[in-house]
Amino acid sequence: MRPRVEEVRIQGLGVIDEAVLVLSPGFTVLTGETGAGKTMVVTGLGLLFGGRADPARVRPGSDKATVEGTLVVDPAGRVAQQVQDVGGEIEDGELIISRTVSAEGRSRAWLGGRTVPVGTLTYLAEDLVAVHGQMDQQRLLQPGRQRAALDRYAGEDLVKPLRAYEHAYKRHKQVADQLTELTARARERAQEADLLKFGLDEVEKADPKPGEDAELREEVDRLSHADSLRNAAETAHRALLGDPMSGEQVMQDAIALVGQARTAVEAVREFDPVLAGLADRLAEAGYLISDVATELAAYAESVEADPVRLAVVQERQAVLAHLVRKYGEDTGVVLAWAAQAAQRVTELEGDDERIGDLTREHEELTGRLTELAAELTRIRAAAAERFGQAVTEELTALAMPHARVVVGMTAAADFGPHGVDEVELRMSPHPASPPLPLNKGASGGELSRVMLAIEVVFAGADPVPTFVFDEVDAGVGGKAAVEIGRRLARLARTAQVIVVTHLPQVAAFADQHLVVEKAGDGSVVRSGVVALDKDGRARELSRMLAGLEDSELGRAHAEELLSIAAADKA
Repeated sequence: MRPRVEEVRIQGLGVIDEAVLVLSPGFTVLTGETGAGKTMVVTGLGLLFGGRADPARVRPGSDKATVEGTLVVDPAGRVAQQVQDVGGEIEDGELIISRTVSAEGRSRAWLGGRTVPVGTLTYLAEDLVAVHGQMDQQRLLQPGRQRAALDRYAGEDLVKPLRAYEHAYKRHKQVADQLTELTARARERAQEADLLKFGLDEVEKADPKPGEDAELREEVDRLSHADSLRNAAETAHRALLGDPMSGEQVMQDAIALVGQARTAVEAVREFDPVLAGLADRLAEAGYLISDVATELAAYAESVEADPVRLAVVQERQAVLAHLVRKYGEDTGVVLAWAAQAAQRVTELEGDDERIGDLTREHEELTGRLTELAAELTRIRAAAAERFGQAVTEELTALAMPHARVVVGMTAAADFGPHGVDEVELRMSPHPASPPLPLNKGASGGELSRVMLAIEVVFAGADPVPTFVFDEVDAGVGGKAAVEIGRRLARLARTAQVIVVTHLPQVAAFADQHLVVEKAGDGSVVRSGVVALDKDGRARELSRMLAGLEDSELGRAHAEELLSIAAADKA
């Protein structure tokens, strides 16, 4: 579904106090007497899509001008995604855009209920609307837009080679960036490799083992307190088992005391199961104390002070502490750093080989891009020739028989994302004039007709869904005016077209006719917009033809124009 403008509300803008435009999907025309505010409608649409805010346009007596538009959009389309990206919302496929301009010159914009910079509306407008008027010929005057439009006009012939070029260009840029990074940082990489090698050499010489630093701390503690550990074990052993070699009279040991307790309980265990259970537990305690005492004796014999070993261990601790201080929290982290450093050194030392491989790939891609760019240029040149001829033929029918439009193509200094072609639409108003850029080769009124011719030729290939034309029929009449109306109707087959006109021949081709009315109210002019039915259209065309709504001759001519236009569109 193509987006389109469904409704526009304007308040306090120029001579318009308040007006509502309900727009059709096809060809809508706006007419009215001079000074009624037709151009203000176009100004309002321009503001809605990011146009320049001029406080002088605010209606006298109003503190601000407000324009609000309702657009129908595809909730899953590109425009909806852009709105969601800035936090706006779309409800039931409708997007609300609003713009205010204060009398002091302050401007504010809303998109989908969210306040946004005015530039956001301008960016969004690139995919929504093309405005062609005396003061606003924006979209197709941009070189990038002209190249993109020509590419769409070229059609399927360009699609495959352009896709191949874009794929090759992306890889070419990646390779070029990698080469630049590798060659520009050669010295830094060499220094990095030297530092990593130095660290790896330290780690290799020390040859740390996972968890070794913790094991060494335990051994140092044991060797440093050997006498205390042995004395503690012997004292505990004596307390549990006594010292049978001593002739001194000592307090009974733990084994003897537990044995006495067990003997006392065993004598009466048969009278109570609870006491029998306690007797069993005392027996287990005796066995356990005996085992612990045996192990204490063995431990006491194994512990001995060894100053030589202590010095060796402390020296090893110092070596590992140096590594941990520089490369990690413990030996495990140091070993992990060493593994990563070794991999990084391999990468750094392989850069020379990598640079060679990338250089060869870069040369191959450059050759490939050169071939593809030449093919793109050939296809574009052929499309440009067809396009120039088609637009020139359209201009002949639009009362510009001597004008000629050509597509200028120049080669850029380097490859670009879409080739090497710089595209510019140019026009010569008469045979003796050299082709100039569109905004320099045509006057304001002529430029609108040129844009109409271009848009008609591009119709179907251009993704913009809404076109606005103001003064497109300036300086023409008769047969040329009929041709303008016919071409606007043709453009409306694939897009929404909104036109401000003073020519009945153009207005007759519209699908919807809106008239901007004005009423004198003292010194204040109030304008409103009214949709005309069939009879109302005949009266308005009669007024435009003869200056009188009720002129029989004008009415007959108006109905004839409507019949001709209806037959032509059918």
